[in-house]
Amino acid sequence: MSEIIDVHTHYVPKGWPDLQDVAGPEAPWLRVESEREAMMMTGTTEFRRIQSDAWDPEVRLADMDSDGVRTQVVSPTPVFFNYARSGEQAAKIAAVFNDRALDIVEPAGDRMIPFCQVPLQDPDLACAELDRCIANGHRGVEIGNHVGDRDLDDEGVITFLQHCADKDVPVFVHPWDMAGSPRLDRWMARWLVGMPAESHLSILAMILGGTFDRVDERLKIAFAHGGGSFAFWLGRMENAWHRRNDIIGTSEYPPSHYLGRFYVDSVVFDERALRLLVDTIGRERVLVGSDYPYPLGERPVGEVVRKSEFLDAQTRALITHGNAERYLGL
Repeated sequence: MSEIIDVHTHYVPKGWPDLQDVAGPEAPWLRVESEREAMMMTGTTEFRRIQSDAWDPEVRLADMDSDGVRTQVVSPTPVFFNYARSGEQAAKIAAVFNDRALDIVEPAGDRMIPFCQVPLQDPDLACAELDRCIANGHRGVEIGNHVGDRDLDDEGVITFLQHCADKDVPVFVHPWDMAGSPRLDRWMARWLVGMPAESHLSILAMILGGTFDRVDERLKIAFAHGGGSFAFWLGRMENAWHRRNDIIGTSEYPPSHYLGRFYVDSVVFDERALRLLVDTIGRERVLVGSDYPYPLGERPVGEVVRKSEFLDAQTRALITHGNAERYLGL
């Protein structure tokens, strides 16, 4: 069996209790159309068609075996974060999804590692739900990269991240809720342009907003989609920090100092992009991710890592499983 650990996959339960009383008429729900297919709904709006690989552990395990994946992290689907609702509503919704996640991973034993979701808009409730989930068997938490107009340097988010550091709980940051406009609503541009930009901005917020200066270095945090465009533009950020320090010198150190404080996944689809990640972020900070089971993900999982000729055996072993073992505390 391959040693690949996939840190970036998502799930959707096949069904859950009626949430109308909790979240109102726009509550998330699943329109099940067959044993193998369903439509994710938010109120009356169709969001995304999914198949049984989103909820069926047997299907997921078969795909893992086919792709040579030893273990996968199973995280929420971001559309269900519900950060725009009250903290109390979001906490109740999170609890439903988190409990259902345990049902999905239970038949897989140690091969599936559940990550929970939390009501990040309310740090006290977020910390409480995290503690409940860790006690019940979750191993980490997935959060969105912003809460409305509040980025990852928000006081409440910093409180939550410090709690994760104290509890030694790994955090996975996923871009979500990308801004739309007539220019971005063509060609899936919100996914092709907006997602990389959101990930870049969230790392920038943690650096220039002082999050890394304030949160304990024990924090284990990873960013989806290769960290977006961050690796490509680190030099520009570094130059700006030195030349316009009067405006962006808000972190204790220049941006490059914080390399080594976070991980990124490998789902960049191109050997040249992977080389840039390894060269910039560091070979000990890149993890295999796939975005399974969604159509913009990488299949077979880890294909670019497997085929990239510039990787030596030791570096490939770090990326396929060694770094993930450290990140996940395995």
